[in-house]
Amino acid sequence: MSVWLVAGLGNPGERYAGTRHNAGFMFVARLAAEWGLRLKGWKGLARAAEAVRSGESVMIAQPRSFMNLSGRAVGEILERRHIALQNLVVAYDDLDLPLGQIRVRPRGGPGTHNGMRSVVAEVDGTDFPRIRLGIGPLPDGVDPADFVLSPFDPEERAVVDAALSRAAQALDLILSGDMTSAMSMFNRKPELEPPPSRNDT
Repeated sequence: MSVWLVAGLGNPGERYAGTRHNAGFMFVARLAAEWGLRLKGWKGLARAAEAVRSGESVMIAQPRSFMNLSGRAVGEILERRHIALQNLVVAYDDLDLPLGQIRVRPRGGPGTHNGMRSVVAEVDGTDFPRIRLGIGPLPDGVDPADFVLSPFDPEERAVVDAALSRAAQALDLILSGDMTSAMSMFNRKPELEPPPSRNDT
C-alpha cells in the first residue's frame, strides 16, 4: 500500500481562519469532516490525520509553519514518512482563478504563490500533483496581500463549499491513479456561477 501526503496550505491561528489564503486549510478540514477524521498535532509540524482511501494510505495535513515557510513542514513530513514526491498532493488558493473554479495539474512550477515556492524549494522538484482553488478575481484598487488575507463574504461561502466538494472528488480520482479523469471532469467552469465581484455592486 502506497503512502500519500495531501497538504493544504494556509496560515495557522484564529486570526487567519476563514481567509481566502487559507483555502488549502479549508480543503483539508473538509476532507477530515467527510472522512470522519480528527486533525491532531503531528510532531510539531502539522495538524494531521490518516485514513485509507482508494486502497492507499493517505495523510492529510495543515502545516503549522506560516504560508511562506510551508515547504519546511511538507518536506520534513515526506522525509519522515518516506513518501515519494509523486505521492504528494498540494492544495492551495489561486488568485488567478475565479472563485468557485478548481484546477487540477499533475506537475508544474509554483507560479507567484509564495507557499508553493517554498514547497518546490524544499522538496527540490515540481513533479507532484496539485489542486488550485480559485479565490479571484482581485477587485480593482485592492492590494493583493490585503485581499488574500480577508475573509470570504457570507454569500461566497456556498460557492467555496461547492468548490471544496469538487476538489475532494478530484482528489479521490488522483489517489486512484486516474489523473486524466480528474482533469477532464473538474478543470472546467462549474455550473454554479460565483457571486458578482465587489466592483459590480
